[in-house]
Amino acid sequence: MEISVEFFRRIAAAAGEQALPRFRRYGDILNKQQGGFDPVTEADREAEQAIRALIRAEHPGHGILGEEFGSENMTSDHVWVIDPIDGTRSFISGIPLWGTLVGLTEKGDAVAGMMAQPFIGELFYATGGEAWYEGPHGRAKPQRLSTRKTTSLAEATLCTTTPALFQGDRRTAYDRLEKAVRLPRYGTDCYAYVMLAAGNVDLVVEVGLQPYDIVALIPIIEAAGGIVTEWSGGAAEEGGGIIAAATPELHAAAMAVLHAGRDDPAG
Repeated sequence: MEISVEFFRRIAAAAGEQALPRFRRYGDILNKQQGGFDPVTEADREAEQAIRALIRAEHPGHGILGEEFGSENMTSDHVWVIDPIDGTRSFISGIPLWGTLVGLTEKGDAVAGMMAQPFIGELFYATGGEAWYEGPHGRAKPQRLSTRKTTSLAEATLCTTTPALFQGDRRTAYDRLEKAVRLPRYGTDCYAYVMLAAGNVDLVVEVGLQPYDIVALIPIIEAAGGIVTEWSGGAAEEGGGIIAAATPELHAAAMAVLHAGRDDPAG
């Protein structure tokens, strides 16, 4: 099914109404991870509730999977996957490299998605097989997204959240890849993926992602001409280790470096 752009705009506005008043304001921060730090804020919870309310009203038969409030009606062919604030660490640090992610799967395949950044006023979305950008704050006409046609690692810009997330053999593999690219950048969360779709970044490589971290971004990248898979080369909708690339050739080159000398590509 095709989702209207207007519905994505409504979701972005509703989430922004909850997140923006709490951005750069001191508020309660809870830690969801024992022995580590996985923050959640009132903004995360209230934004997800607002998004869920819109989806229930517009598509009452659809399922919903959200980071903060779990799943409902997951037997539906259509499931919405929500991360109300992807990049909560940036959010609580006052850095506007966070965004609201909402994606739709149809029988498990990601078919539509959006990333909204209300502080900057940007909206990236894909529906009907096309990827578009609007912003900031509606001042520019919608623009089609298209990946950069980079095929060589030596010319590529690579993003990841932080190399510290890679452990053991995967850290060794990541370090090999970083040495092969022209420019590595850290800490961009969902912004890295939409910058790939917009032609500013060439590779995004990460580990430990959940479905709500990636489902919304898959249609945007694919409709812009890129490719997104799990480290094994399989579908990325379930998360895990992710490789997103501007071109199939660059994806193949990155895979070759990551799995050099290994019999098991899943690592």
